[in-house]
Amino acid sequence: MRYSLAVHGGAGTILKSNMTPEKEAAYHQGLRRALDAGEEILRDGGSALDAVTAAVCALEDEPLFNAGRGAVFTDQGEQEMDAAVMDGRDRRAGSVASIFGPKNPVRAARAVMEHTVHVTMTGPNALAIARKAGLEFADKDYFFTQARWDALQETLRLKKAGEDDGDPARRHGTVGAVARDVDGNLAAATSTGGWTGKAAGRIGDTPVIGAGTFADNATCAVSGTGHGEIFMRWTAASEIAARMRHAGESLEQAARHVVMVDLKENDGSGGVIAVDRDGNITLPFNSEGMYRGYVRSGEEPQTEIYR
Repeated sequence: MRYSLAVHGGAGTILKSNMTPEKEAAYHQGLRRALDAGEEILRDGGSALDAVTAAVCALEDEPLFNAGRGAVFTDQGEQEMDAAVMDGRDRRAGSVASIFGPKNPVRAARAVMEHTVHVTMTGPNALAIARKAGLEFADKDYFFTQARWDALQETLRLKKAGEDDGDPARRHGTVGAVARDVDGNLAAATSTGGWTGKAAGRIGDTPVIGAGTFADNATCAVSGTGHGEIFMRWTAASEIAARMRHAGESLEQAARHVVMVDLKENDGSGGVIAVDRDGNITLPFNSEGMYRGYVRSGEEPQTEIYR
């Protein structure tokens, strides 16, 4: 049996003309570290769930990506993070929303799945679950990045002047991973800081099971990145699985239809990464670019940004 792993670091208006060679190399290195973290587990016969958790933790630790340490700021100048995990073996899932404190929000989501009877938690009780699970917490200095703070100031300036350009890059910061392990099990994990200047308390598609995160051994595992409100309204992640299950479509057909038709035609810019029960991988997106990478048994890891 072969394993497969894919990761993403967000999608949006990623123009090569705005990217320095040094920054582009840093993005590739960040994606590669996430692939290495997940593949190490899969190569040793570990579970898809452990692999996607490790991969997303690596992305949360990298300030370049909008999750964990690199999370963006709300319109109130705070950081509120969402994350989710889902196990394809039995559809167990856990997610957290609008939390701050755990260094790796994806681990907090997994704690909800493994230590409670609930799927989604927020507020003080979500943090209490994370603490009880022994997760590491960090203070504001750890999560602060000057680039994210400057982006908030620019966004607030544009809004005040009535000049908000609606740049999709402001609302596409998400990281995620999907995997199939050597036992044929699937899993997905997603984490985000939301979008720059979002309303405090706003919750996007990432922690909504079936919208930004989904996994079922019978079909596929999916992690999305994009305009979260549209991903939720079109239940994007589970719709891919539904098209496979009920319409007999392949992973590629189903994912492409959801991304290029359902989402694109309804202001749902963004993309997904997905893997099916046979280990096939697809990474469609309808924006200018998507930070992404993948690896399969016996193959060299690949990372990409543009089309």
